[in-house]
Amino acid sequence: MMLAAHAPPFFLIKSHRLLFASSFLLSSPTPTPTTSRPLSVATSAARCLLRVKPRRFATMAADSPSALVSPPAHVVGPWYSVPELRLRDHRFTVPLDYSSVDCGVSTKLTVFAREVVGVGKEDQLLPYLLYLQGGPGFECPRPSEASGWLQKACEEFRVVLMDQRGTGLSTPLTPSSMSQLGSAEKVVEYLKHFRADNIVKDAEFIRVRLVPDAGPWTILGQSYGGFCAVTYLSFAPRGLKQVLLTGGIPLVADHCTADTVYRACSEQVIHQNAKYYERFPHDVEVVREVVKYLANAEGGGVPLPSGGILTPKGLQTLGLSGLGSSSGFERLHYLFERVWDPIIVPGSKKQISDYFLNGFDNWLDFGTNPLYALMHESIYCQGASSRWSAHRIRGEYDDKFNAIRSIEEGRPVFFTGEMVFPWMFDEVFALKKYKDVAHLLAEKQDWPPLYDPAVLSCNKVPVAAAVYYDDMYVNFKLAMETASKIAGIRLWITNEYMHSGLRDAGGQVLDHLLGMLNGKKPLF
Repeated sequence: MMLAAHAPPFFLIKSHRLLFASSFLLSSPTPTPTTSRPLSVATSAARCLLRVKPRRFATMAADSPSALVSPPAHVVGPWYSVPELRLRDHRFTVPLDYSSVDCGVSTKLTVFAREVVGVGKEDQLLPYLLYLQGGPGFECPRPSEASGWLQKACEEFRVVLMDQRGTGLSTPLTPSSMSQLGSAEKVVEYLKHFRADNIVKDAEFIRVRLVPDAGPWTILGQSYGGFCAVTYLSFAPRGLKQVLLTGGIPLVADHCTADTVYRACSEQVIHQNAKYYERFPHDVEVVREVVKYLANAEGGGVPLPSGGILTPKGLQTLGLSGLGSSSGFERLHYLFERVWDPIIVPGSKKQISDYFLNGFDNWLDFGTNPLYALMHESIYCQGASSRWSAHRIRGEYDDKFNAIRSIEEGRPVFFTGEMVFPWMFDEVFALKKYKDVAHLLAEKQDWPPLYDPAVLSCNKVPVAAAVYYDDMYVNFKLAMETASKIAGIRLWITNEYMHSGLRDAGGQVLDHLLGMLNGKKPLF
């Protein structure tokens, strides 16, 4: 079993279930940097704004006074309320490309951030905490009440929920909005600015305008947000007071790490499939029957309400969210529980229910958040292309993930994990128009660096990370490899939670991480 194979020798294993929680300090040598540090992204952004020049927009309203000036860099809305919280909205006008020589004529984006405090704390001098959402390509959660990690954070922080560029209210990129860009080449040229490096630059742009005296702030990075946080540590550590990571330590090796990541994660996906069918053994036959039905259907699948097609390999993608988070097993089982229409007239043809087909369409968010599918493999690229890494690595595990062969050999059909495949841009209706874009992105080689190992090895920012031993999305072994390269990082290793630990037990998780940095938890 993977758990036994990868368990460090000092972990205590009780019975057949692994239950441990370990906090310790990982330190690295602190070499003296041999090169001068580049300007921080905050300094770069500030200089950029100094060069902003009024310009006339090519619109019918060009003669109006408001059309002669650039939009304001920062607009603040009024306070409003949800139960036990006070919120206000901030909108920042940022460059699409921070490296543009003439910022006055560069394309602008809106980055939206929501400030959240406990009721009655609007005017208190509280330290700031920036939350970086998982993804890529997903907006921050919309608070409806004080609960979970947000409630805990608002006890001592002024929380900033930033919609990463291209998501939520930050000039969102949807299938309809991206159609304005025209050719596939122009879309790729635009999308190259939507990775962690520019998300960090946006965060610095916001910090120097929001935090009093442009002081440093705490950041909390969940999943991909943790990847962004490590990019932040690499290129703008002066903006950071402390860093909290939850299921978000990336592999920081050069070039493209996608192959390494997908190989490691495939092993955990196989393990999660085995656990799912152990929980719901009846589903082995249910899933096999569905695969046979789809394979024998005209065209190799059945139409989806969205306009796409459901095929056997498409069905397997339900594992993306069904196998890796708490309650995911249950959601998956209950979806298959209603996969078939009832036969209410004897002799009627067996068919997949509309309930199931609509559930499948709603399972993934490609229609509302296409950036996830388009940019997913690029988050692993530095100076190299991904070349459809997930598709190639899946081929190495064809004996495990080939649905038709599994049926022929009498084995369970395994679901796939967090992977995006080229055929999705044929089968998923919302992605069809971006098939050419996806192929260009997969071949793109000139991706800039996302991490600086030399800076990380000299890190002085306090960092605490929750590392989930059974994480299907961020492999434990690879996370530990990177952690050993971040000076001073303190790790809380546990299998009590899955990747969704911050969502499921956010107050406890955040409290534990903060305790590791403020002296409430032991060093070892």
